[in-house]
Amino acid sequence: MKSSSARGQRLDPVDSDQFTETGTETEGLPRRDREILGFERQWWKYAGAKEQAIRELFDMSATRYYQVLNGLIDRPDALAFDPMLVKRLRRLRASRQRQRSARRLGIELER
Repeated sequence: MKSSSARGQRLDPVDSDQFTETGTETEGLPRRDREILGFERQWWKYAGAKEQAIRELFDMSATRYYQVLNGLIDRPDALAFDPMLVKRLRRLRASRQRQRSARRLGIELER
């Protein structure tokens, strides 16, 4: 196992091909947005590791990253770029919003 990054491998922000390998047309979707979507395809065992990688790769706080991601998944060009990922991220967001609303209202949701 290599050491250096939070996941055990060094992720190089210059090598964006590691995040943008899809067969779809990428016109209209800026490079940073493609890299963010590619980054979201990865699975993280620990939230802290992902947040550290966000700071290293995108030079932004985790809060800002999630604000950018939230806006990105609402865009039609992001949906065209990676439909399965964007739909999954939208479902996760909607689920979290329902859970937050239920907590505020004191309602228990069925799982």
